[in-house]
Amino acid sequence: MATFKRGVLDIRALAVTIFSLVAGNTLAVAAVFPLPPESVDIVGKLQVARAGYEDTLADLARRYGLGQDEILWANPQVDKWLPGDGAPLVLPTRYILPDAPREGLVVNLPEMRLYYYPKPARGEQPVVTTHPVSVGRMDWSTPLGLTKVAAKTKDPAWYPPASVRAEHAADGDPLPDVVPPGPDNPLGAYALRLGLPGYLIHGTNRPYGVGMRVTHGCLRMYPEDIERLFPQVPVGTPVRLLNQPVKAALIADTLFLEVHPPLDELPMDEEQAFRVALSAIAKAAGAGYPGLDEERALEVIRRASGTPEIVSRRVVAR
Repeated sequence: MATFKRGVLDIRALAVTIFSLVAGNTLAVAAVFPLPPESVDIVGKLQVARAGYEDTLADLARRYGLGQDEILWANPQVDKWLPGDGAPLVLPTRYILPDAPREGLVVNLPEMRLYYYPKPARGEQPVVTTHPVSVGRMDWSTPLGLTKVAAKTKDPAWYPPASVRAEHAADGDPLPDVVPPGPDNPLGAYALRLGLPGYLIHGTNRPYGVGMRVTHGCLRMYPEDIERLFPQVPVGTPVRLLNQPVKAALIADTLFLEVHPPLDELPMDEEQAFRVALSAIAKAAGAGYPGLDEERALEVIRRASGTPEIVSRRVVAR
């Protein structure tokens, strides 16, 4: 089954959305947003950065807390390795929250992004924190469903399962039975063990693979991100693993659609994606929402830029 084609996200077409100009050398900070009311499902804002002479998109992704594929989806016209000195780049740092309870950890696999809803102390403003993650390859896909954080380990040892050892041996790269903590450990310095046997949320010694489908099913984070998250997440925290390539939100009569490429093992063609979009729009804006611009929605589906884009007509008769 064919998946829908992707196109170019025109920076000028995004002028209706709030932008910030971000200095190229700004260091990334955790993406923490005040949690909006239940009726509001968008956080953050789009930004524009300018590439430096020696920057690659991989450098910029890590600098701004984005995944590798995420920054490519938003900038398909830009050369990954040589974006060009001063080239303007869309930073997709505006997010429609996944359609899930706002509690614990929520991971949207097609988006390759984790959302954390910490339980606020009395009198504190509720917040949501979000980070890019790597997910399982098609042949080692990350499972869907509800689980929990079952244990936490600092400086974990890695015990490669027999299937992974066999794969490495076939590639001429045999693994030991145990990889101790240290710079050669692919789990990094922190690991959250899930209730699903064999699955972790962990750091990495290869940060430039974060935000791609490169793991054996675990969720991989930038070292600095798991270091921030690890002390915040208590054992027993619920973890929801979702498949939501299409998300929708209505803000003051403006309808937004956010589309990501579907998982290879759960493909959608354009027609299927449009039906999924209509279902998400009905939930966000009500059945029979009169303001949908269907042509614009199809354009957003074809682009699959991973960025919330406006799909409502300018005037909506309610």
